[in-house]
Amino acid sequence: MSIHEECGVFGIYDPNGGCARTAYYGLYALQHRGQEAAGIATINDRELSYHKDLGLVGDVFDDETLERLNGTMAVGHVRYATTGGGRRENAQPLTLKYVKGTLAVAHNGNLVNTPELRTGFEYKGAIFQTTTDSEIIAYAIAQERLRCPSVEEAVCRAMKGLRGAFSLIVMSPRKLVAARDPWGFRPLCMGRRGDAVVFASESCALDAVDAVYEREIEPGEIAVVEDGKVRFIRENCEGATSHMCIFEYIYFARPDSVICGQSVHEARLEAGRILAREHPAEADVVIGVPDSGLDAAMGYAEASGIPYGEGFVKNRYIGRTFITPDQKSRENAVRLKLGALKSQVAGKRVVMIDDSIVRGTTSRQIISLLRDAGATEVHFRVSSPTFISPCYFGTDIPDKENLIACHHSVEEIRQMTGADSLGFLSTQALDHLAPQAACGFCKGCFTERYPVETPQA
Repeated sequence: MSIHEECGVFGIYDPNGGCARTAYYGLYALQHRGQEAAGIATINDRELSYHKDLGLVGDVFDDETLERLNGTMAVGHVRYATTGGGRRENAQPLTLKYVKGTLAVAHNGNLVNTPELRTGFEYKGAIFQTTTDSEIIAYAIAQERLRCPSVEEAVCRAMKGLRGAFSLIVMSPRKLVAARDPWGFRPLCMGRRGDAVVFASESCALDAVDAVYEREIEPGEIAVVEDGKVRFIRENCEGATSHMCIFEYIYFARPDSVICGQSVHEARLEAGRILAREHPAEADVVIGVPDSGLDAAMGYAEASGIPYGEGFVKNRYIGRTFITPDQKSRENAVRLKLGALKSQVAGKRVVMIDDSIVRGTTSRQIISLLRDAGATEVHFRVSSPTFISPCYFGTDIPDKENLIACHHSVEEIRQMTGADSLGFLSTQALDHLAPQAACGFCKGCFTERYPVETPQA
């Protein structure tokens, strides 16, 4: 089964120091993007230090470690992955020592030309220590650095050979470099806090460290921070077209983030409103599956006139089931994660909103929870279309064999989940979720149409 990764990156330059602790707070705000591993690398007096391990941010770092990592630049990463599994060596940032010095690289995304790049480097004598495409990116940058005068130029040249999704933060002893692929698949933004310059996957991480959002890194663009000054390289922007993953708005991003000028919360509200128009239901209460179904449920309730209610209690100490690596773990996590509020659903016709159906097993268990709590009817509404194709660009959406909608009709899925009725958001509605977004979108997992040639497309 081909499954890719979804991660979060954070970078900071601050001449006043303390960057490791700031990165720690930033990664905490991005924890929803990856829960298997976390890491921070810093530069202090041009010396690279790092610490990374399997686990949540709060488990990987303690005060002593953060003090040891103190520096004027830092790059951090939270990882969720199935490629390579939960191996410590796959944790990021990846660090590299070579003849020109040292590099630390944090990467969110997934390349589609990994095999040919890996083979090319191996023919040149490269020995890979990890199974990630992020290491290939690090090698590409280091190789180009041998032929050009600066790390930012090396990044610029390396980007030309990469195909797929990459939002990168690269740190050398003197510079912090942020870069985004020419299709803009994964978000990357920039902010400031006094003399500090901050980069992050989402604006919620800027808020967490009291930085003021300034701008997005545009598709193909490179931002370079050196001695507190920021400049931008747009050589790879020519011909670039934005195709950011629409699933960032539907599921991955935190509701308080703003991506490409569009509030994630408002996009999910709109998904719920449209869903109510496309798939109305006669019911007594609308509830959302925490957390990413809640905003859409509010929108559905608003548009339908059906009261909104809290239908579930969430155990905050259990991670997301969608980004739990194996099926058995996902199934066991559901009942540990959610409890139905009997006082809200008993004797009632319930509209239940969730963000997606991938395999269907989680949905079946959640509907069973509502039945056990006394719901007389459960009308299941999904704030995304049916998944009919894998993601090749950094989201945990598996191959067609494991996508329920590839093998079953909507009616069959309804029967399998135990719902009284079932409705998905239309693919046409995706164009209306984020009216304020200054970008286009990739919807390949819903349409089988990708902006980049894929291994199986």
